[in-house]
Amino acid sequence: MLEAGGLCRRVGLRPDLQSRVTTSVSELARNILKYAGRGVVYLNVVAGPKRSGIEIVAQDRGPGIADPESALRDHFSTSGTLGLGLPGVRRLMDHFELDTKVGEGTRVTAVLWG
Repeated sequence: MLEAGGLCRRVGLRPDLQSRVTTSVSELARNILKYAGRGVVYLNVVAGPKRSGIEIVAQDRGPGIADPESALRDHFSTSGTLGLGLPGVRRLMDHFELDTKVGEGTRVTAVLWG
C-alpha cells in the first residue's frame, strides 16, 4: 500500500481520498490472492479536463465470478467472509467496472477523482 499512498500524494489527493484508494487496492489484491492465487494490480494516474485521479486495475486469470450481480451485493460470499469487499470498493470509488468470465478470470477497473 506504500506505492498506492505515494502515488496518491504525488497526485495531490487529500488524506481521506488516499485512504479510499489504499483500502480499495488492499481489498482487490486480497481477492486476487484468495480466489485466483495470483494476478496483478496496476495503478495509473488519470487526467480529466479539470482534475486528476487514480485508476486501479486488478486482473487475474482465476476461476471468474459465476454470479457477478450477487458478488456486488453486501454480505454475499462464496467463501464465508463478510461479503463486503467488491461492494465496498464500488462505494469507495467514483467509477467501478467488473468484467468477469467463468474459467477465464476477472478484471476490476476503478477510478477515484481528486
